[in-house]
Amino acid sequence: MPSPSPPSQADIKRKAAREVIDILHEIATLLNTHLDRQQLSYCVSLIENGASPEALADVIRELRAQYPTQSSTGDEE
Repeated sequence: MPSPSPPSQADIKRKAAREVIDILHEIATLLNTHLDRQQLSYCVSLIENGASPEALADVIRELRAQYPTQSSTGDEE
């Protein structure tokens, strides 16, 4: 029986990225940001591609002010 092949570099990077998003989601939950994993992933991608974190936070706050959710709990997961 052949031994399982080692994970590829892409698999290792994908797993590391997932772990980072999981940790960021835990922090975001503790800070009551109401951002889900997908939204955090978009934010990380934007920041990695040069977006200003402060400007991104301002945009999120402005969008939330203009388009309040209908949820009574505020939890959007």
